[in-house]
Parts: sequence; structure tokens; C-alpha cells
Amino acid sequence: MFKNIHWSSENKLIATGFSFALCLTGLTSLISYHNVTELIKSAARVERTHKVFSNLTEITSILADAESGRRGYLLFKDLTELQRYQVAAKNINPTVDRLKQWSNTPIQQQQLTQLRYLIAQKFYLSEQFIALNRQNPNLKIEQSRLLTENQKNRLQIQQLITEMRLDRERSLQYLVERSQLNSSYRIPIEVLSTFLSFAILFGMFALVYRQTLKRDRAEARQETLAQARELSELKLRFFSMVSHEFRTPLSIILGSAQLLSDEDRQWTHEQKFINLERIQSSARSMNQLLTDILTLTRAEAGKLEFNANLMDVESFCINLIEDIKLCNEPNRVIKFTSHSYCPHARLDERLLYSILSNLLINALKYSPQGDTVEFLLKCEPNVNIFQIKDRGIGIPLEVQASLYEPFFRAHNVENIVGTGLGLAVVKKCVDLHQGEICVESKVDEGTTFTVKIPQILSTQTTK
Repeated sequence: MFKNIHWSSENKLIATGFSFALCLTGLTSLISYHNVTELIKSAARVERTHKVFSNLTEITSILADAESGRRGYLLFKDLTELQRYQVAAKNINPTVDRLKQWSNTPIQQQQLTQLRYLIAQKFYLSEQFIALNRQNPNLKIEQSRLLTENQKNRLQIQQLITEMRLDRERSLQYLVERSQLNSSYRIPIEVLSTFLSFAILFGMFALVYRQTLKRDRAEARQETLAQARELSELKLRFFSMVSHEFRTPLSIILGSAQLLSDEDRQWTHEQKFINLERIQSSARSMNQLLTDILTLTRAEAGKLEFNANLMDVESFCINLIEDIKLCNEPNRVIKFTSHSYCPHARLDERLLYSILSNLLINALKYSPQGDTVEFLLKCEPNVNIFQIKDRGIGIPLEVQASLYEPFFRAHNVENIVGTGLGLAVVKKCVDLHQGEICVESKVDEGTTFTVKIPQILSTQTTK
């Protein structure tokens, strides 16, 4: 999966740094987990030690109660003291049994066994003492022997309990010292690991940021180069188009002028009119081309001004049709329809002329001879709608998104003369009106352009 990936030296360094940072983070987490586990175990051991101490204290208290009850009964023959002794004898075994769950080591279990034996021996001696006193209180020698053994037994119990306490205290002290030692190592290690992780991550961030800057600069250079190439191609296309589009009308003008200047040839009035018409038509083509180039150039530079003035839209459209028929296609039919009464609207007459003249000239140019171009005007309360429909060659669906790019022409125009600037000019002028333009077209069936221009604009003068 990673065989085809190209790893640069910086990428390898970043990957290594992130891996090392992850390892340090993992090590720190492992140490922290170990220390937390040890703290939990230490807390449990402290709790067990506290319970052992409490139990040993309770055993000592029960033994003291038993000894006090035995003595009180022997001295005063008080049955209450005897009952006190018997209660102590009854409670001592459950209390000793509780120590079993906290005796884990062999030494602790051995101590617990010895304690059981000594406690059993103590209560056995006490029972003998009480029985002997009941039978014959005057047997001093036997009582003295039992008293000596009882004292010895009590000292052994006290010594064993003290030893058990000391053993637990030593274990607890060792546990505390080890915990302190672990903490003394743990804190510097965690601080160092955290510092190193942050340092590595900061270094990796710096490298990533550096790579991002390099990539952005490279992309900016590529974009600049692409724009330069595109501009160079546009310039080349522009000069090729201009040279081609100007060459034809200039050749016609020069040819017709030379013919008319030939003094040796007699020209009829009709022949002179034809040559003059050729000159005028070619001059109009050149003028339209220059107008489109100037309009588009000023629009691209943001210097195409929008100056809205109150105008009669319907009269403007009628006059526009007359201009186009007079200057371009006098024999072609443009059917104008106004669907509703159009009051005066605030529009830029010069820009609107560019919009509608380009659309009408294109409709005439790409329609068969003899076909009628339909021009519809519809006025609504807040918008003026201009619709121009022809039954010409149509525009392929796949290229309709590129119609408004400068110098673009569809592949089905064949030998029909054109510059590819008209619709680009139309789009710029429509945008300045804050309007919209849409197209519906099918190849070999015709094209319909619809322009919608709002009557109330947010700004009256825009550049």
C-alpha cells in the first residue's frame, strides 16, 4: 500500500518525530498507569493495616475484659463479673478469625496460628483457675502455679501482638518509602517526557507549517504560470482574431476603393452603389469589432461605467431593430412583440444597445436566409424581460456553460464569420445592470436568449 508513496527527507523526519512523540506519550501513560495502580494497591494495604491494628486493639481489649471479669469473680464472687468473662470468651474467637483475611504471608499466618494457641491456652488456664477456686479456695500452691502460667501466657500474648504490630508497621513503612521513591522518579520522568513530546510536536508543527508554505508558494507559482500561459494564449488568440477579422473588411474596402478609383473604367450608378455598400458594410463590421473589444477591455479592467437614465423601452427596441436592418441585414425579418405596456424604465441605453444588438445580430447570423427572428419585450412591475428567439443552427448542450467566455465559439459554427466576443460583451453589460441572462437551445432547432433586467437598482451609478 505504501510502496508507491514518495517519502521526502522532511516527510521521513516528520513521521519519525510523530512516532517518537507517540512512543514518549505511550511510555508516560504506562508509567502513570503503573503509578496509579501502585497507589491503589498502597491505599488498599494501608486500609488492611489499619483494620489489622484495630482488630489487634480489640483483641487486647477483649482479653483485658476477660482478665478483669475473672479477677472480679474470684475476689468478690460476683456473677456479673463471671458473665463479663464469659462474654469476652465468646467474642474472642470471631475477632481473631477476622485477622485471617488480612494474613497473606507465611509469617503472618504463623503468627496468627500462634496467637490462636496462646489465646486458647489463656482461656484454658482461666477456666482451671475458676474451677479450682470453686472446689477448694484454700489450695494456694495450685493457684500460685496457675497464676504464674497465666502471667507468662499474658506476656507471650502481649509480646506476639506487639510483634505483629511492628511487622505491619515495617511493611507499611517499606510501602511508603517505595511509593515516595517511585514518585521521586516518576515526576521528573513524566515532566521530561511531556516536555520532549511538546518539543517534538512543536518541531513537527514547524516542519508541517514550512511544508504548507512551500506548497502554497508552489501552487501560487503554478497558478501564476497558468495565468500567464492563459493570458499569452488569449493574447495570441486576440491578435490572430483581430488580424483575421480586420484583414477581410480591409481587403474589401481596399479592393472596392481601387475599383472606384479606376478612371479608365466606366461605372454605372448601380455598380458604384454596390461597391460603396461593400465599403460601408466592411467599415461597420470593423467598427462593431472595435466597439466589442473596447467594451470588453474596459469591463475586464473595471472601468466600464453604468449610467442609468429614464428611457422609453419600447421605442428604444423599435429604433434598435431599424438600425440593425439598415446597417446589417436589410432584407431579414425581425418580428417585434410587446406583450404589455412598457412604461419608462431607468436603464443604461448604451449598455442595453450592446446587449440587444449583439443578440439580434447573432440570431440573424446563425439563422437560415428567409427565417424570421422573434424579439419579445415584456414588462413586469419590477423587471424588464427581453427575449430573442431564432430557428438557426443551435448551440450544443455541452458547450453552453462556456458561451460567455471571450473568443469562445461552438464547434458547429463551421464557416460562419465571428469573433467570439459578442456574448462576452452581453454578459458583462447584463451584470452591470444587476440582471441575468439564460439560454435554451437545441442543435438544428434554434436558440432562445432571455435577459431579465430589474427596473429598480440598488445603485444608480456603478463602475
